[in-house]
Amino acid sequence: MELLRLLALAMLALQPGVAGGAETVGNSSVGAIEFSVGKFRYFKLNRPFPEEAILRNISSNVTFLIFQIHSQYQNTTISFSKQTLLPNSSGTGTDKGLVFILRPEQSMCFWYLETLDAEPVQNVAIPLSYSERDPVPGGCNLEFDLDIDPNIYLEFDFFETTIKFAPANLGYARGTDPPPCDIRTGQDSRWRLQYDVYQYFLPEDDLTEEGLLKHLQRMAEVPQVTANAIKVVTLTANDKTSVSFSSLRGQGVIYNVIVWDPFLNTSAAYVPVHTYACSFEAMEGNCSSLGRVSTKVFFTLFALLGLFICFFGHRFWKTELFFIGFIFMGFFFYILISRLTLINYDVRLILTAITGSVGGLFLVAAWWRFGILMLCMLCVGLVLGFLVSSVTFFTPLGNLTVFRNDGVFWVTFSCIAILIPVVFMGCLRMLNVVTCGFIGSYSVVLAIDSYLYTSLSYITLNVLKRALSTHFRSAFTNVPFQTNDFIILAVWGMLAVSGITLQIRSERGRPSFPPHPYKLWKRERERRVTNILDPSYHIPPLRERLYGRLTQIRELFQKEQPAGERTPLLL
Repeated sequence: MELLRLLALAMLALQPGVAGGAETVGNSSVGAIEFSVGKFRYFKLNRPFPEEAILRNISSNVTFLIFQIHSQYQNTTISFSKQTLLPNSSGTGTDKGLVFILRPEQSMCFWYLETLDAEPVQNVAIPLSYSERDPVPGGCNLEFDLDIDPNIYLEFDFFETTIKFAPANLGYARGTDPPPCDIRTGQDSRWRLQYDVYQYFLPEDDLTEEGLLKHLQRMAEVPQVTANAIKVVTLTANDKTSVSFSSLRGQGVIYNVIVWDPFLNTSAAYVPVHTYACSFEAMEGNCSSLGRVSTKVFFTLFALLGLFICFFGHRFWKTELFFIGFIFMGFFFYILISRLTLINYDVRLILTAITGSVGGLFLVAAWWRFGILMLCMLCVGLVLGFLVSSVTFFTPLGNLTVFRNDGVFWVTFSCIAILIPVVFMGCLRMLNVVTCGFIGSYSVVLAIDSYLYTSLSYITLNVLKRALSTHFRSAFTNVPFQTNDFIILAVWGMLAVSGITLQIRSERGRPSFPPHPYKLWKRERERRVTNILDPSYHIPPLRERLYGRLTQIRELFQKEQPAGERTPLLL
C-alpha cells in the first residue's frame, strides 16, 4: 500500500501545478518531522507514537539518499513502510540508515521512525544526498537483510571490536538499472572501488548522550570524516569487508567507511556506528562502573609495593626479588588459567595473587640459598625487557601487517625482551635501578586505570590480550592519547626519574649487591659455635628458647596453687 502511495505522489509530481499540492498534503500529516538535506535534526521518539519523516524539494541531480538515525544505547527502528516491518525494508539499532533510490522526477521521500523502548529515546538524524557519479554504499549486499545496506555492523567482546559492511556498487542515473555486481571484475565494475576505514575517539570518560550525538555529526559526511577521523586501513574489492580493533572498554569510539571511486574521484560515506565496548543496561560491570572491586584492591596493593620498589628497591634487595617473582609467576599463571578454565574473573585474580606471591617467595628463597646473582638479574632484566617490548608494539609499529603473524610477533617480542638484560650485563646495578624505577612507577599507572581511564594501561594489556585470544592478532591496537594520558605519562616519567636518581645517589659508595645470605648465615653460625667469648655463644638454641617462651605463656593461664602454711615455724 505504501508503494502505491509513493507511486501516486510521483505521478502527481509529474503534472504541472500539482507538486505544490502534494507537498501541502505531506506538510499537514499528523506527527510528521520535516528534514532538509545535509541538516541534522534532534528529536525524541516514544514507544506508542511512531513518527513520519518527510524530505521535500529534492534536487533533480540527486540519484539516491541515505537517511540515518542515531541514539546512544536505546534501539530505534527506521522503515520504508508504516504498517509492516519487513526485514528487507527496515532496520533496528542505535546507528541505522536506509538507502532510497529515487525515481525520475521524484522530489519527496518518506520514512517511518519508531522505538519499542519503554523510555523516550533521544535521536539525531540526517538525510544525505548523492549523485549518479557517487558509489552506492552497500549496493552489492549479499550478506545482510536489506537489498541495499549502507549500515556498518558492529560486534565486540573483551578482546576485540569487529565491524562488517556490505560491498558498494557503482553509481547510476535515475530510472536505470544498477550495474551488475559480480559479472565483471575489470575497471568498469564495482571491483575498482576502494574502502577507507576511519576511527574517531570521543573524549575520555565522556559517557554523555549529548557528547556522543554531537561528535556523531563529525562522522556522517565525507568531508567531516576525512578531516576529523583517523584513517586506519584501506581495503580493496578483493579484501574481506571486515576489520577488527582492540576493544577499549568505557571509551567511546565511532567508526565509518568511505567508499571511493578512483576512476571518477567520487566517494560516499556509510552510516557511522559507535561503541563503548560495554553495556549501559547491564546490572553489573556496566559502562558507568567499569572497575571491579577486586581489580581495584589488587592493583592498589600492587601499586603500593611498586611505589616502594621505585624508590627503595635496590636497597631492599629481597623485597625487590619478591616483586619481580610476583610479576613473573602471576603473569604466566593468569594466562594459563584463563586459557584452560572458565573460572570467574574474581577467583582468577585471587589465585593469581596467591600464585604470584609463591613465585616471589621462591625467587627470594633461591637467592638466599644459592646466591646466583646472574640468575636473579636475568629475571629482573626480562621484566624490564617485557615492558620495553610492550612499549615498542604499543606504537604504530605494532599495527604493521607483518606482525599479524603470531610467530613473527612473538619472536620479535622475545628478542627485544632478551636484548635488554644482554645490553646491561656489564652494569648490573644500573640495570637493577632502572628496572626498579620504570617497573615500580608503571604499577602506579595500572592502579590509576582501575579508577580513571587511561590508554597507557593498554601497553601491557594488549600483550595480555594477544596471549589470551588467537583472533586478536588481526586487530588494530589504536588508542586515544588525550589530556588524561599526557598527565599520567608525565606522572609516570616523573616517578621513574625520581626513583632512579634517588637510588643512584643513595647507593653511591655502597657495594653493588648484598653478599650471599646463606654463606653469611653459615659463617656466623660456625663463629658462634667456636667462639665461647661471644655473648651469643651462651644464648640457648632456638628450640629451647621457643619452649621456654611457651612455658611462660602457659603459666599465665594456670591458677596459683596454695603454698600450705603461711606462718613461720617456731623454734
